[in-house]
Amino acid sequence: MRVLVTGSAGFIGYHLSDLLLAEGHEVIGLDSHNDYYDPALKAAREARLTGRDGYTAVRGKVETPGLLAELFARHRPEAVVHLAAQAGVRYSIENPRAYVEANLLGSFELLEAARAHPPRHLLMASTSSVYGANTEMPYRETDKADSQMSFYAATKKSNEVMAHSYAHLFDIPTTMFRFFTVYGPWGRPDMAPYLFTSAIMDGRPIKVFNHGDMRRDFTYVSDLVRAIRLLIDAAPGRPATPDQIEPGDSLSPVAPWRVVNIGNGESVLLPDFIAAIEAASNRQAIRELLPMQPGDVPATWADTALLRRLTGYAPQTSVQEGARAYVAWFREYYGVS
Repeated sequence: MRVLVTGSAGFIGYHLSDLLLAEGHEVIGLDSHNDYYDPALKAAREARLTGRDGYTAVRGKVETPGLLAELFARHRPEAVVHLAAQAGVRYSIENPRAYVEANLLGSFELLEAARAHPPRHLLMASTSSVYGANTEMPYRETDKADSQMSFYAATKKSNEVMAHSYAHLFDIPTTMFRFFTVYGPWGRPDMAPYLFTSAIMDGRPIKVFNHGDMRRDFTYVSDLVRAIRLLIDAAPGRPATPDQIEPGDSLSPVAPWRVVNIGNGESVLLPDFIAAIEAASNRQAIRELLPMQPGDVPATWADTALLRRLTGYAPQTSVQEGARAYVAWFREYYGVS
């Protein structure tokens, strides 16, 4: 199978590309190596892919007019996994234009390319942040999600709507997957696991927002990419009639389009996650308790029933196990004893 992975030098894109190559698939990896965080980390990830049988690296921005269309025309990917995006809730308050360019224009370029050269399955990353102000948990794909609380989430919700229209108009089988809080080796340095681990190792205080009264559905990265890989083989079809859609399925009544949660199916207290990092590093955190940040939400929790129904799989790595693997990688990569 030939798969185009956008954002292939990113945290999730690297792990997915690694899994696909290990299975013997061909991967065309597109990444811009921008400087939102240290490009050296992206280069180190990509170096572990470059030179392996079946991997083709392409450098460029997804929003560049015609770039994706040219890649689709040249390589004719059978599956496309669109992970490239400007990430981060708080950065979207500081620099919203970056989100317009990468998330909105970039996804438009992708959809136009898929329109001209349809893959068997188009998969696009969304986020649990689209659930916004929803308070009923666990979050279900069929819940109404119209109250986004950050511009980042708004662009991802827009991607879902944009993709639905193309799926309907041009019969492109499309799955949107909503990530929850993903962590693990090779993780981004702007995310809480890195910020916590780095500070704990250095003896610096960690910032604990909402005074620690937060819960997250922490999802280990290997579990996440295994779920994406299985979803590649579960392309949605257009239902003949709405009554063919099973209860709990987010399949559109008018398009081969579906949204799927990928989470661990467990909402963990933030202090418990911090405790797992403390145990893995054998050090104590110094906590600086702070109020909630703008655009953030107090809790997330994924209902994973639809993922299990479609793939027979559900992530299940505990935060204790995941924290041990992350801290071990952190020590090795950053040279911390």
